[in-house]
Amino acid sequence: MEQPWIAAENGFEMGALDTFPKILRHNAQHWPGEVSMREKEFGIWNEFSWLDYFNRVKWLSLSLTKLGIKGEDTIALLGDNRPEWVWGEVAAHAMGCYSLGVYQDSLHEEVAYLLNLSGASVVIAEDEEQCDKLLELEDAIPSVKYIIYCDPRGMRKYSDSRLICVDTLYEMGQEIDRAEPQLFDVMVDAGSPDKVAIYCTTSGTTSKPKIALLKGGNFISHCSAYLRADPRIPGDNYVSVLPLPWIMEQVYAVGQALIARLVVNFVEEQETMMADLREIGPSFVLLAPRVWEGILADVQARMMDSSPLKQKLFNFAMDRAQQALDNGKQSTLADYLLMKALRDRLGFSFLKSAATGGAAMGPDTFRFFQAIGVPLRQLYGQTEMGGAYTIHHAEDVDYDSVGVAFDNAKVKVINADSEGLGEVVAQTQGMFCGYLGNQAAYDEDVQDGWMHTGDAGYFKPSGHLVVIDRIKDLAHTSGGIQYSPQYIENKLKFSSFVGEAVVLGKDRPYLAALLCIRFSIVAKWAEQRGLAFTNYTNLATLPEVYAKLAEEVEKVNASLPLAQRIHQFVLLYKELDADDGELTRTRKVRRGVIADKYGDIIDAIYDGDEQVDIDTVITFQDGSNSRVQTQLKVATLIEPEATKGSASPQTQRRAS
Repeated sequence: MEQPWIAAENGFEMGALDTFPKILRHNAQHWPGEVSMREKEFGIWNEFSWLDYFNRVKWLSLSLTKLGIKGEDTIALLGDNRPEWVWGEVAAHAMGCYSLGVYQDSLHEEVAYLLNLSGASVVIAEDEEQCDKLLELEDAIPSVKYIIYCDPRGMRKYSDSRLICVDTLYEMGQEIDRAEPQLFDVMVDAGSPDKVAIYCTTSGTTSKPKIALLKGGNFISHCSAYLRADPRIPGDNYVSVLPLPWIMEQVYAVGQALIARLVVNFVEEQETMMADLREIGPSFVLLAPRVWEGILADVQARMMDSSPLKQKLFNFAMDRAQQALDNGKQSTLADYLLMKALRDRLGFSFLKSAATGGAAMGPDTFRFFQAIGVPLRQLYGQTEMGGAYTIHHAEDVDYDSVGVAFDNAKVKVINADSEGLGEVVAQTQGMFCGYLGNQAAYDEDVQDGWMHTGDAGYFKPSGHLVVIDRIKDLAHTSGGIQYSPQYIENKLKFSSFVGEAVVLGKDRPYLAALLCIRFSIVAKWAEQRGLAFTNYTNLATLPEVYAKLAEEVEKVNASLPLAQRIHQFVLLYKELDADDGELTRTRKVRRGVIADKYGDIIDAIYDGDEQVDIDTVITFQDGSNSRVQTQLKVATLIEPEATKGSASPQTQRRAS
């Protein structure tokens, strides 16, 4: 039987299967009964074969076409990761339409902005919650003709003419297919790899997200290059937990799944992710650094609750594992005592490869997972480049780096200083062809065919790329000390007590930090010591908590050059939140927003104040408000004074 892809040793070449619908049709024709997806609902894993996948896409395409949706219309997808999300995207491509993923936790104004910018005609919404969001926008989204809901629970009370249940579309599509059985094949055959297929939002670190235009054929070629760098085989399990609008989840759950015939598993809820992941025992996982940090924090929290004997065994095994890792080996004794059971507990027993991307991960966190036997690798890329284009090879993992380039990518560092640090620029086969409605931004970012990433980095002699920080975020104190906020922040977040960190110091005399406690860990720690508290704000103001966080910051300071140590810090009264504009949807800090929103706290730190009075109102997701009145202590670790000397980011890394 002819294969649609040639195995890893031959390069995953797709040939004429140059669009997602063509690959899907081939898979359904040759392996109709094989499992393509699983979705957990009410505690039960429901399976969907490749034929099921194909039929849902076919019925959606035929019915939406019947409703008047034409090629080059935009079909938006809004909701959690679900099979219907992927089916809707591939159906959009079969129709010659553009697919646009919208983050499920986007606020009303964010949804309206993206739908209007893209001119979306259809929104495939997961459930009542998402439909409410759309219906409340009313005339603010005039281009939307149809709202397709997938979960009918709670929808009977609505009468809006735009609402259609997805099951109704399936029934309509089946009728059309019976009457014109060749119609869908004609649509699929007409698909062109050279047309824009995917509208993918950028992270929007400094402003509203832009929409990158990605051609379907180029995206498939780029996914194939990824598979050559990190191969999979049919039947490998992948658990989809990162938001599908993110470019890397598109690579894994859509592109690679179709090309290599992976089984994509959708968890029931984010809260059940770890339990569901353990049930599946995935072959591959892709998790954001925040998720890996959360898993590490959970392990540390469980050890806090364990007996003294178990704590001693854990520390002994971790020490042996870290020593072995330093010598490029794995400790058999540590694996027997702890690591094998720990991997099983986490659901990582069958992992062939694990990845992190979307933001930087601290080397300490990276080393922890490598030490316990998780084959973790760092990725690097951008939405505009079709996602990641560098990765660690299995036997060549460098904790400080993001690996080496795929075989279809070119990466170089330009305008380098005397130590080789400059701007990272790149070309890939999956490179975007523009920003929707923003030619000026494209012309600024792409010059002579190279994407200017805005990231500062350098190459090691081994060929590994090291990415330090955003160039605009690399800063100097008023005394001329250069530092990378991101690097120090990642070291701070290795502590399970620190949920988020923002390092300050640009044009200031010394470095300071705004810290958010990791509530679940600090609350457990406080309860063990009989400390009374009522909520996050109250807990973060306790003197004992300040003392504990001071210990954690001191540990990080000990690993940093003298000139780049944290002198003072404040524990914020709330967690940083994407809904408040403080983080992007991929959990990157928006430094401009932080500087503006918490400017009075920052000024108080550098004005020598011992505390800051807070009187503000917090708005919750359900629209309710809560007034916060408290005093924040400015904790001093190093008495502020003029700091001499300087250290480059490379020196900073070597010193630590």
